[in-house]
Amino acid sequence: MHAFDVLGDPVRRRILELLAQGEHSSGALAETIQAEFGISQPAVSQHLKVLRDSGFATVRVAGTRRLYQVDAAPLRDIDDWLEQFRGFWSQRLDALATELARGKRERARRAAGQPPDPPRHPAQHREDKT
Repeated sequence: MHAFDVLGDPVRRRILELLAQGEHSSGALAETIQAEFGISQPAVSQHLKVLRDSGFATVRVAGTRRLYQVDAAPLRDIDDWLEQFRGFWSQRLDALATELARGKRERARRAAGQPPDPPRHPAQHREDKT
């Protein structure tokens, strides 16, 4: 099963979120997932099996308990694949950081009783970038 098929299911994503917080027993996972999604214990077990079989989770036996934890290797593979798309949002995040800094600067100026910076015209924006 392809990684995005595995992660496309909200139940499996939620299980991974829980496992990201630390190791959980299958019983604790089943209890939480049943309460949140209203699915049966066998259905939760099937989702755990998919996560194990696809490499997203590992299990170890401790007495009568089965303890699950995240296996980060497939997540690193997804992160590597996403790298080619990061440029699409990193520019927007940079622009957001600039706007947040500008807002912080404006609040500080107002708090100090100074007049705000004059509004910038879009043409000034283009000139500043060249």
